[in-house]
Parts: sequence; structure tokens; C-alpha cells
Amino acid sequence: MRKKLSPALIGAFVLGALGLLVAAILILGSGKLFLHSRDFVLYFNGSVNGLRVGAAVKYKGVEIGSVNDILLSLGDMSVQRIPVVIRIDAEKITKRGGSKNALNDPELAKAMIDQGLRGQLQMESFVTGLLYVGLDFFPDTPAHFVQSAKEYNKYQEIPTIPSVFEQAQDVVSSIIARLQEIDFQALIASLEKTSSGINSFVSSPELKQSLQQLQQTMPKLETAIVSIRDMANTVDTNFQSLTGDLKQTSTDARMTLKQASDTLKEAESAMGNVKTLVDPDSQTFYELTRSLREVSAAARSMRQLSGYLERNPRALIFGKPETKEER
Repeated sequence: MRKKLSPALIGAFVLGALGLLVAAILILGSGKLFLHSRDFVLYFNGSVNGLRVGAAVKYKGVEIGSVNDILLSLGDMSVQRIPVVIRIDAEKITKRGGSKNALNDPELAKAMIDQGLRGQLQMESFVTGLLYVGLDFFPDTPAHFVQSAKEYNKYQEIPTIPSVFEQAQDVVSSIIARLQEIDFQALIASLEKTSSGINSFVSSPELKQSLQQLQQTMPKLETAIVSIRDMANTVDTNFQSLTGDLKQTSTDARMTLKQASDTLKEAESAMGNVKTLVDPDSQTFYELTRSLREVSAAARSMRQLSGYLERNPRALIFGKPETKEER
């Protein structure tokens, strides 16, 4: 007869199998067998003091992974950079609305690197001094790779840029280097020489004499300015009076010329009447005709003079201006 299997033995066997399965999962997958993740390596030129394994990896401040390992070398000991292996968690990316293939696809990751994706050490807390790895786009920065693209590499490399603190150190070092190039002794000697020259000039007798002469000249200069102002007022008053007289003289002259022109017109009329009464062949008619011509010429001259004075009333005082030909 066969012996009947004990239920307790069967249950122990099942529990043991389940325990072995769980242990295998924990050992082989480190508890992450069913997680989608991908590792990258970043080489930092400066100190990584304050960075710990398990520190956060953030993209624009949003956590998307963690630091998986911090090494001294990744094959080449001659490289003076610290390799830091980070693990990007696709689940964290998808939970925050990102694409799970954002960094899991090597070609897409390379395209993002070409567009300026860089890694940088950033301060997690000023109190504790802990650091984390920040990922962001810096399109204007060159991509410096440590790994050779021709060789097989275990991890895809993300280029890095100096941290803000390192950049500040570089600026301070540059300033100090420039300050060291300055010859302060020569500069101080030049300043002392310049100061001595200024003191000599200020205390020189020539400057004191010039200041004294300037003090003596200032009252005379003020008196001359007052005299010039008075003279200007007088000239202005006289000019206004002269302008009034000139206008009045011009008006009187125009009236006189008008009266003379009217008189000449009457003379021309009278000569015409006489012409009708005298014999055309007589000597008297000849003399009258010549006199009539002279009167007509005088009338035309008077009309021309009257017109010129209306256009140039100043001619009564200053005379006719010279022409270019007369000059």
C-alpha cells in the first residue's frame, strides 16, 4: 500500500518553493526586476565631495533617477575625472507625464545630448552640503566627451559642465591672476609722483600770483560787462528812434515825390495844350516840343525814384548800395 502524503508536508514544500523564488528575485534583480531603468555615466572634473550613492538625479529640479555608483576610474586611470554612474527610472518619468523612451532609447538620448543635454553638480542644501546631479539643456556649451566613440562602452556618456561654485572659482582665479600681473609698486610710485607734482603746482608762487591777478581783474571785468550792457541798451534805444525817423522820412519823401509827379503830369498836359495853339513849323513849337520831352523824361525819372524809395526806404540815409560791377 502507498502511504498517504501529509498535507503539512505539501504545504511546507510549496512555501519553500515560494521562498526560493522570492529570494532569487531579490538576489538576481536586487528588488528591481520589473522596473525599467537605464544607466549613464558622467565624468566630473572637480571635486564630488558631498555627492552620495543614492543621491537624486533631477531634470530641471524634477527627480527622475538616482546616483548608482561613484568610481575613481572607468578603465583609464590617466583620466583626471571622477566617473559617476546614474540610473534613470522610466517609471518616475512616465508618472510625471514624460515619455518612457526619453532616455531609454540610445538614439533619442544622443539626439538630446546633441541639442545640449548636460549634467552638473548642484547643491541640495547649503546646511548639509549635500549634492545631487542636475540634468538640463545648455545649447551654447560644447560637449566634452571622455569615452572614445570608437570603442565599446558599458554606459552611454552624458557630457558635464562645471558647477556654479566651480565657475565662481574660475572667475576668482582669473581676477587674482590679473591682479598678480599688476606692478603695484610701480603704480604706487607713480601715484606718489603725481601727488607730489600736484602739491608742487598748488603751492607754486606762479599759481598764487595768477590767482591774485584774477581777483584783481574780476571787478574790472564786471564793470566792463555793466558798461557793455548799458551801451547795448543805448544802441537799442537809438536804433528804435532811428527806425522811427527813417519811416517818417520815407513817408515824407514818398509824398513829396508824388506831388512832384503830379506837377509834372500837369506840365505835360499844359504843354500838350500849347502844342495845339502853336504853328508846328515855328521855332516856338520846336522849343516847346523839346521842353515837353525833357518834362516827360523828368516825370519818368521821378516815378522810377518814387518806386525805388518805396522798395528801399533806407536809401534816403545810407544811399544806394554798391553793385558787384562797381566793386
